[in-house]
Amino acid sequence: MIDLSGKVAIITGGSRGIGEACVKYFVKSNSKVAFTYKSAKSAAEKIEKIFPGQAKAYRVDMESEKEIFDMVDQVVKDFGKVDILVHNAGIWNDGALDKMTLESWDEMMCVNLTSTFLFTKACAKYMKGNKFGRIVFVSSTAGQRGEAFHSHYAASKGGMISFAKSLAVELAPFNITTNVVAPGWVDTDLNNAIFADAEFKEKVCKEIPVGRIPTPEDIAGPVLFLASDLARHINGEILNVNGGSVLCG
Repeated sequence: MIDLSGKVAIITGGSRGIGEACVKYFVKSNSKVAFTYKSAKSAAEKIEKIFPGQAKAYRVDMESEKEIFDMVDQVVKDFGKVDILVHNAGIWNDGALDKMTLESWDEMMCVNLTSTFLFTKACAKYMKGNKFGRIVFVSSTAGQRGEAFHSHYAASKGGMISFAKSLAVELAPFNITTNVVAPGWVDTDLNNAIFADAEFKEKVCKEIPVGRIPTPEDIAGPVLFLASDLARHINGEILNVNGGSVLCG
């Protein structure tokens, strides 16, 4: 039912995890996809080989304004336009307040939040000109309720949510919607180390009302929905895709 034929999507952090699942779902829905990676070159090239001519990888440092703007401009040169932005790339690490350094705080804000601003600014220019755009940010439950010992991460994800709500009104006159998908724990490579502790993983499962940890595809589906015409009247919303865990504080 979802058909993105004729659409061009940029998906950040598309070489693995949620981003990779999004790339696959968008391509299968007939969209052309430009996706970013930073270090996982072999994984990015593998995706390109699976979807020749439909998915193209671009190496981008999320801390570089120049690389971000250059990538978006190059996508428009390569594909003719940009219709959809899925900003998924980000980092997560420990951050107890008394041990957190300014460098750690700044890195988190730059990679997670500032890159959101930069990618959106770069894409919005083209979307405004085409009078069409769908913007979806991948935030987190932490951005809504906070997360002890990860306050820098929660602050960056909360900033994404407020940014999206602001843009929802600002960009709507140009037929551009801005929404957020908010996962909790997701079974991705990013969490392999922490989920290696079987007891902790079981504890996480028990804290999620539906009783399981989602796969990347569980998150990619709602992202695809928000980018489709089925969601054309949804704007400035947070779609919680966390099995109800956001309700359990």
